[in-house]
Amino acid sequence: MTIHKEGKGTLTVSFVVLFISNALVQYLTNLQWLHIATLAISVVLYAVVLQFFRNPKRTVTLNPDAIICPADGKVVTIEEVFEDEILKDKRIQVSIFMSPFNVHVNRYPIGGKVAEAIHHEGKFLVAWHPKSSTLNERTTVTIDNDRVLMTISILVLRARPIKRPM
Repeated sequence: MTIHKEGKGTLTVSFVVLFISNALVQYLTNLQWLHIATLAISVVLYAVVLQFFRNPKRTVTLNPDAIICPADGKVVTIEEVFEDEILKDKRIQVSIFMSPFNVHVNRYPIGGKVAEAIHHEGKFLVAWHPKSSTLNERTTVTIDNDRVLMTISILVLRARPIKRPM
């Protein structure tokens, strides 16, 4: 298992905070059960943060006629919508909800050329909010190949500059 590079800082900070918390409990109390409980809770919390940033290797069978799922999670919506940002046409929207226990690495569902990438500033509403896909901060990428013109909108957890394609 590899860890996504974006998670290494969070993992370091989490480890330091949990280590200091355990050291303080150890120093300030003589209660053995509290030491064990604090350590157990720390291990579980760190494991949750660690698994959030995992980036497993995926083996994909290349098929130019297929569109693969871009993310782990649960498909919550498949519906026809009017895409008014780039394509300005009716399209099929597939929405995937990723819980904290899913791998949070998104992949491109088709091969092709990145035609456009747009970063949208926005809010940080909870994922299940009906307007989160349009109001939250996100990046929209348009992929063009011989057969499909597709837009992918990826909600982001925190702001950072986007590298524009050349």
